[in-house]
Amino acid sequence: MKPLPIGGWAWRGPLGVDLLVPRDAMEQVVAELRGAGVPAVGLWAYEAIRVAARLPRVGVDTDHRTIPAEVDLVGPAVHLEKGCYRGQETVARVHNMGRPPRRLVLLHLDGVTTDLLPAAGTPVTLDGRAVGFVGTAVLHHELGQIALAVLKRNTPDDARLLIGDSAAAIDPS
Repeated sequence: MKPLPIGGWAWRGPLGVDLLVPRDAMEQVVAELRGAGVPAVGLWAYEAIRVAARLPRVGVDTDHRTIPAEVDLVGPAVHLEKGCYRGQETVARVHNMGRPPRRLVLLHLDGVTTDLLPAAGTPVTLDGRAVGFVGTAVLHHELGQIALAVLKRNTPDDARLLIGDSAAAIDPS
């Protein structure tokens, strides 16, 4: 993390450089960035890129039972050797055993049954039984309708999943 001369911070994240600037400096920062040729994008575009990169947003792509290992947050968000904290035993056990009970996946949605994206929390089913839930669902400029979902680990990559009446397929890459 690097302090900015106008106040605030800049840091390199997995999707580029994130800026945190004081509200009264925002117009100046935006003008400087646009003058340097940095394109402006909206939140929908950012969310589509985030979902395609399989980066979860806590509180949307997680639920009250989610542990960091299920959504690949152990490295960036958990210090395994820090003192006591709530859930430490569970996090340590999963880290040492290596297999969390659920996993974060990218789903391709059929987009034929309906053009409406599923809401966060919508159940994902396999053979009539819930195997997980949808987090963020977006319309990506190249991939079409995609979503992040947390599914039971034993859900096969080639499973015929449903979200409501719409088909969904796990992206195995």
